[in-house]
Amino acid sequence: MDISPSDRSILRDLARQLADIADLPIQAERRAMWMKHNRCQRVRPMVLVYPEGSWREIHERIPVTCEGDLARGIEANLRSTIYHHEHLRDDAVIEKEWIVRKVIHDTGWGLEPKWTPSDDPNGAAAFDPVLLEPADLDKLAAPTISVDEEASQTNLAEAQDLFGDILDVTLRGVSHVSFHLMNQYTAFRGLGQAMMDMVAEPQLVHDAMAFFAGAQKGLIEQYVALNLLECNNDATYQSSGGNGYTDELPAPGFDPDRVRPCDLWASAEAQEMAQVSPAMHEEFCFQYERKLLEPFGLTGYGCCEDLTRKLDGVLSLPHMRRISIAPGADVDRCAEQLGDRAIFSWKPQPAQLCGRFDPDHIRAYLRHTLDVTRDCVVEIVLKDTHTCDHHPERFSIWTDIAQELAAEY
Repeated sequence: MDISPSDRSILRDLARQLADIADLPIQAERRAMWMKHNRCQRVRPMVLVYPEGSWREIHERIPVTCEGDLARGIEANLRSTIYHHEHLRDDAVIEKEWIVRKVIHDTGWGLEPKWTPSDDPNGAAAFDPVLLEPADLDKLAAPTISVDEEASQTNLAEAQDLFGDILDVTLRGVSHVSFHLMNQYTAFRGLGQAMMDMVAEPQLVHDAMAFFAGAQKGLIEQYVALNLLECNNDATYQSSGGNGYTDELPAPGFDPDRVRPCDLWASAEAQEMAQVSPAMHEEFCFQYERKLLEPFGLTGYGCCEDLTRKLDGVLSLPHMRRISIAPGADVDRCAEQLGDRAIFSWKPQPAQLCGRFDPDHIRAYLRHTLDVTRDCVVEIVLKDTHTCDHHPERFSIWTDIAQELAAEY
């Protein structure tokens, strides 16, 4: 690892700060609350905050002092975690760990999606479809997985040399499993055309979804064969928010040397189907996602799509435990339908961090949802925070309000 002695000293000092934070009693308290929460046993509304796109604005206030590019990237990672603990004050558990990912390759999908970039560096790219007719489906290929064991072990050894006496350095394979079938189809076909296809070319959509579902099933089978699956009943990010802390996984018969799908959380989503009817969502997504989720121990569903009209379909998916309630969803109706049958993973409106920042409005907005979800197992997950208008302190204010209210419920 090409890190100078001075950069190494900076990184090790930050790692010690991280280790001290991870050893605080609050981490064990939070971990225990998440265990109950993820069993669908209400403790209190849990709060998580993900600055996501706003990190680039937060980092304007976090000094990165290393000189080497590799070291600067590691430093930014460590400083972000420390900043999160010191300023965001949510219910995230900070673990005394440094994770090294196995070097995993795949052969791709035969075709590559094409995009026309925006002139705005933060703008959306436009679809440039590569699936122009049904025959183009034959150009797709299911990926083949391979592992570079030598590179993986080299990376692990370098991380252990840097942090091994301070943090728990571990080598991990695949621990986040999530299926995005309609996202794959629209990436190759285009979103507008995909909407038309469900009416004008339904067989094309079914053929594509069957292919992607089969290929995703094949990827999981390859992960199993290559022994790449890793337990995710820990701080691992789950679904589109939340974490995996649970004593319900791994499943009975667990072998720590060979993790199975039944030992894991998995999830699916179909944001592109937000404006599609429940019946069409079932026809073109749920029926394929159901088979993919079946082998897993616990599952989640959704991201930014409004599932208000589709909760019956979501609850029909196997082992469902966490459901995303998007900013545009009707929280009153969702709470009434969901109750305590699965975690009400509410995503409040992130735009409240932009423009005119109004803590009183935020308080009233959060309180309404907490009022109507008294019979639910609710978590408040602030995400899709692409900007805070260069006011990182807004995250702290927002989180403090959310935590103060959560303590009342």
